[in-house]
Amino acid sequence: MRINLEKTCCILFFLLFISQSVLAYKRPIKSSKPCKRLVLYYHDILFNGTNTGNATSARAANATKLGDFTFGMLVVFDDPMTKDHHLLSPPVARAQGFYFYDMKSTYNAWFAYTLIFNSTKHKGTLNIMGADMMMEETRDLSVVGGTGDFFMARGIATFRTDTFQGADYFRLQMDIKLYECY
Repeated sequence: MRINLEKTCCILFFLLFISQSVLAYKRPIKSSKPCKRLVLYYHDILFNGTNTGNATSARAANATKLGDFTFGMLVVFDDPMTKDHHLLSPPVARAQGFYFYDMKSTYNAWFAYTLIFNSTKHKGTLNIMGADMMMEETRDLSVVGGTGDFFMARGIATFRTDTFQGADYFRLQMDIKLYECY
């Protein structure tokens, strides 16, 4: 009798374990086609001490003297996002967050920011973060969430440097592909 009870308990435990494994299975993400795609231009004008009216970002911490690549510099920004190359085009979103230079041997930055949309076409936010390996032609950062029209969105934001003018201005093309849309 005791052996039957042990066998029954083992079988029930096994069935419970298998049923939980089946319930925990999630369908894989199909990466072949994004459910939403946006191409925007990020314009960053770093405050240089004289451009108070135009600056959209500022150093919050100066670079250390470790290396020749602004290692340790932290920049906080509130940058316009446009649909085209032109800085004076109407912004479709604002990029608010920070980046810091995190390599001593080459230019590399780590970004964390929110795109804030408040227009007739889109309302909500997208949260983006990751390493920007500046010497690469294209760089992928993770879209880790969102709100509003972009509720719980996930995907990839591909950066491409469109232009830069010294240390004071640069423009990035951002090709945002969302693979999870709700």
